Amino acid sequence: MRAGPALRRLLLTLHIVTSMGLVGAVAAFLALAIVGLTTGAGGPPVYPAMDLLTGYLIVPMALMSLAIGTFQSLVTPWGLIRHYWVVVKLILTIAVVVVLWMQTGNIRMLAMQPVGADGPELAAARASMVLHAGGGLLVLLCAAILSVYKPRGLTRYGWNRRASAGAEEA
Repeated sequence: MRAGPALRRLLLTLHIVTSMGLVGAVAAFLALAIVGLTTGAGGPPVYPAMDLLTGYLIVPMALMSLAIGTFQSLVTPWGLIRHYWVVVKLILTIAVVVVLWMQTGNIRMLAMQPVGADGPELAAARASMVLHAGGGLLVLLCAAILSVYKPRGLTRYGWNRRASAGAEEA
């Protein structure tokens, strides 16, 4: 199935909005994580806010971005596995979703701690929030760069599709 120009523009718009919304939400999460790490147990209670941000914005935006991007690739000439940049972007996005899913337990645990709670496990979890949010932000920015620059290079599947399309025209 190929999408018409109107549907392609709508999908592209939705994908850009969800992807860049995710980047902004992760940046806000990172800012809160840095505040939580630098102020320690006596600082402002940022972890309940991070838990809300994760549950109501980051996870839904990540899943929507992944779903819309995948659907968009299936109904446009780019294809899902024809070009290396699309495959790499898909892998990066899946990695972000998986790591996010794995970190939700730590986020929830920090959010449930009473204000002023401290200990080595909590300190490690606080540092983990900064590390994972910063890494996630870098990965998402790399995916955005791939979307803009679209480096050349077809996968083996892409070359085979191109060759079979050329054979059909002859």
